[in-house]
Amino acid sequence: MTPGSDSLIIAPQWLGDALMTEPLLRRLAARGERLTVGALAWLAPVYRMMPQVAEVIEFPFTHGGLQWTARSLLAQQIKGRFATAYVCPNSFKSALIPFLAGIPNRLGYTGEARFGLLTRRLENPPRHQRGSMVAFYSALSGETDLGRDRPQLRLQSTGIEATLQQLGLHSDAYYVLAPGAEFGPAKRWPAARFTELALSLNRPVILLGSSKELTLCEEIAAPVNAAQDGKCLNLAGKTSLAQACHVIGAASCTVSNDSGLMHVAAALGGKQLAIFGSSSPEHTPPLNDRAHVLWLKNEPNYQPALDCAPCFERTCRLGHTRCLSDVSASRVRQGMERLNSI
Repeated sequence: MTPGSDSLIIAPQWLGDALMTEPLLRRLAARGERLTVGALAWLAPVYRMMPQVAEVIEFPFTHGGLQWTARSLLAQQIKGRFATAYVCPNSFKSALIPFLAGIPNRLGYTGEARFGLLTRRLENPPRHQRGSMVAFYSALSGETDLGRDRPQLRLQSTGIEATLQQLGLHSDAYYVLAPGAEFGPAKRWPAARFTELALSLNRPVILLGSSKELTLCEEIAAPVNAAQDGKCLNLAGKTSLAQACHVIGAASCTVSNDSGLMHVAAALGGKQLAIFGSSSPEHTPPLNDRAHVLWLKNEPNYQPALDCAPCFERTCRLGHTRCLSDVSASRVRQGMERLNSI
């Protein structure tokens, strides 16, 4: 097979990062490249929702370990198919498949010990010096006009309707709360605050997250349902990623931390409120005109000032996590009310 304009994109391993690669894919497709995305199986549904993606290869890998045999086998299967590979992650192993497959042009950022694996390397700035991650990924295209790039995730309406019917939900009749953040507790608004918020809302609440966040979501749902029976439905770990996207897409408003589901809500363009703590909305903002961000770092009247933020740490090194614990449920509810008045 002659590769021609066929390109392989090695996707990131996190949901939020996967969504932030969409503008890159849109740019590549607009200039005539046929795109195949190689992604972990659980992320494949997101890429199948992007109309510019012609094919998705599900990688049978797990987190951790080189898994050389599986990567070598996959490289042999795609050998000769692609002219160019765009490697989004910075890891050594993420660059292996394009190298072993003999793809002529292999682009990515300078990363861990992969000088011989890539044919073109972009300088990789330290995390604290990076701008938006959307621009970070879009720069792999070689183009420089990156300022207006915004994710554009599109869903088929038939999929949304089928999911809502299956779950017994009605469009625009509930709120979604996504209390998790895979990176660590320094990005999570306290569960007690989510409980307080849920109790104050005038509509049913759907809790979404992965199976790892089932206990966290139940910690929120139990007291809410004890006070207002049936108000809170915990779907953490009980939906596919596509179903979770459908539920968010039909919600009145989504409240989340800086997480993958925050980027899902942003890409779908619904009303959302995002709470930031240890990370920065300048680095991973919800690119959505209907988004409202709460970040105490940016509030001049908040004292004492959060000189420690953004720290980008998994846990608070100072032991207080004020950047999140000092955000009240009433502040979040007021932000939601402003969104609902738009």
